Order: sequence, then C-alpha cells, then structure tokens
Amino acid sequence: MRKLTIAGFALAAALTAGCATTDQGAIDEANATAASAEQTAANALSTANNADRKANTALRRAEQALAEAKAAQQAADEANERAKRMLERSSQK
Repeated sequence: MRKLTIAGFALAAALTAGCATTDQGAIDEANATAASAEQTAANALSTANNADRKANTALRRAEQALAEAKAAQQAADEANERAKRMLERSSQK
C-alpha cells in the first residue's frame, strides 16, 4: 500500500511537471506572439508617422505653390491693367 501511495505521488508529480511544461510552452508562445504583435504595431506606427510627415511636407509645398500662383496671377493682372491703360492712351492720340 505504501509503495502504491508513493507511486501515486510520483505519477501525480510527473503529470504536474508535464502540465507545467506544457503551460510554460504556451506562455512562452503567447509571449512571443505578443512581442511580435507589439513589434508589428511599432512598425505600423512608424510607417504612419512617416506618412504623416510626408503629407505635411506635401501640404506645405502645395500651399507655397498656391501662394506663388496667386502672386503670379496678381502680377499678370497688374500687367494687363498697365497694357490696357497704354492702349487707351495710344488710342486717344
């Protein structure tokens, strides 16, 4: 009876160790998956930040181009006005 009890404890210990090993393996795998997901999220954030910077740069360039186009339009309008006045003066002579 005593040998049976000791064998039972040994079997229980072996089963518990096996479960602990399996559980530890699952924990390790979950940790690796979580670390991989965290790295993927960090990469996605980095990509998003780069895209945001590029979009902001493109916006600044577009705003600058618009301002230059408006200035060119104003200069053209002023040149047209001067030409119109010159034609009016020359037609009055």
